[in-house]
Amino acid sequence: MLKDMFKKTYTLIDTKYKGQTREPNIPEGLWRKCRKCGQPVYRDDVVDSLYTCPKCKAYFRVHAFRRIEITADKGSFEEWDSTMEFGNPLDFPGYEDKVREAREKTRLNEAVVTGTCLINGEKTALGVCDSRFLMSSMGHVVGEKITRMVERATAQRLPVIIFACSGGARMQEGCVSLMQMAKTSGALKRHHEAGLLFVSVLTDPTTGGVTASFAMLGDVILAEPGALIGFAGPRVIQQTIGQKLPEGFQRSEFLLEHGFVDRIVPREEMKDTLGKLLYMHRVSGAGCGAGRKACGKDDNGGAFEEAADGLRDRAGKAFVSEKTAWEHVQLLRRADRPTALDYIEMIFDDFMEFHGDRYFGDDGAVVGGLAMFHGQAVTVIGQQKGKSTKENISRNFGMPSPEGYRKALRLMKQAEVFGRPVICFVDTPGAFCGIEAEERGQGEAIARNLFELSDLKVPVLSVVIGEGGSGGALAMAVANEVWMMENAVYSVLSPEGFASILWKDSKRAEEAAGVMKITAGDLLKLGIVDGVISEREPACGDNLKEIAWDMEEMICGFLDEYGCMSSGELQKQRYDRFCRF
Repeated sequence: MLKDMFKKTYTLIDTKYKGQTREPNIPEGLWRKCRKCGQPVYRDDVVDSLYTCPKCKAYFRVHAFRRIEITADKGSFEEWDSTMEFGNPLDFPGYEDKVREAREKTRLNEAVVTGTCLINGEKTALGVCDSRFLMSSMGHVVGEKITRMVERATAQRLPVIIFACSGGARMQEGCVSLMQMAKTSGALKRHHEAGLLFVSVLTDPTTGGVTASFAMLGDVILAEPGALIGFAGPRVIQQTIGQKLPEGFQRSEFLLEHGFVDRIVPREEMKDTLGKLLYMHRVSGAGCGAGRKACGKDDNGGAFEEAADGLRDRAGKAFVSEKTAWEHVQLLRRADRPTALDYIEMIFDDFMEFHGDRYFGDDGAVVGGLAMFHGQAVTVIGQQKGKSTKENISRNFGMPSPEGYRKALRLMKQAEVFGRPVICFVDTPGAFCGIEAEERGQGEAIARNLFELSDLKVPVLSVVIGEGGSGGALAMAVANEVWMMENAVYSVLSPEGFASILWKDSKRAEEAAGVMKITAGDLLKLGIVDGVISEREPACGDNLKEIAWDMEEMICGFLDEYGCMSSGELQKQRYDRFCRF
């Protein structure tokens, strides 16, 4: 009733002064003014919408304990280091008074709250910065609280989640503040080496020394929409270089596009996203027998092994196709042929895509992230083509740039830390050969993948589902086993390119395809691939489910066989496999 009365009053005032420039008279405590649209909004409406503006959907900054309230399971948060001794290391004039005022205003001991909680039943250490306390700048107490939280989480083998929000280093503490960057980073390094998950959530604003330390060190980096994120603030940059900054510069969306953020997560989805991440990392590395359990087979494995062996026999240790090589090429280039994402969505559950190479950008020609395979967490990566001209342009027709290969490698190395199998879907005409790709180190990026994949400590499976074009395909196919779809091809170069180089005539592509030995049957005989997935009819949307089921059964067999191996055995098997050639 009171809410309706004030809304009616504001409407009358708004009507009276319509067309005039004025500041609305907002009753204190009942209404809040949105900094983006400038409109008054009822306080309870803001709270009910998780501190977003009901009118323009802009985000309000959230106090630390409010953030904990909307993130942690009810009653589960236990605070750590609620009080810590404060000092003024530089004897900076007036610093003690500022801290005292901040404590009185916020009722906080310092600019970060740390502790442990449950998120959808998953236990984690949690740190939340509060911008009300000296803009959540990082002084020695903030650095110490975060370091202690990470150390305690490492000792208790807990994941860590930090909601970052900061203006950067605390100026009043000079180089003492600077040292907190190294201290927090060192603690997180030890947490990482212990094989534990760190999720960094970037909120508005995350800048300066916090950005250049713990905030950007997450195994997974999430961001709220529209958050300001950067090392140097936009005003400092503008004053330094004397140029107007582009629209959206240093916002979450800008960082996603430039490869520094895994996902942008709306506030209403944040708790479930974090809960899913915690769960998927907890069940990573299921180990021996995972494939058998994944497919619901008993521990004796008789039915499972019979099914898997049958598929492998049918798939063909001596696979023979009635089609010519060129016919296979034509079939795999059909617009309705399923893509990597089609297989990922059909075979796996809860796929959570991650973006970016952490260096330059996010390449749409490579998709990858976390997924569940019947109770086991896996890392899934695919080279992705589009299904329309517009999508093909956005995905560069499935031709990865260096940042695509670096994204893939980042996800593979992440899988290694957490003991997750890696499953790759290969489908590319070849690595992108543009000027910008060379400028950013295309050859080095592919070479680095070959180098690192050769001794990855987890099982790696690669499936050529379409085109396996040259080194661009091999960069995701240094695996314990490599399979091919019946109508896929895998070659040193496209038939057109082969004919152009050797015979100076690209029109002889059909003839080239016949002599290159690029089909699944040819490569199975050569030992280049280990299995062929049957296409009773050429793969398309109509038979995707049937093909995906066959592939799923074979993946079960792969996980069962290789999930039992030690890291040394996996590395040796993979190395020996390629030394045969």
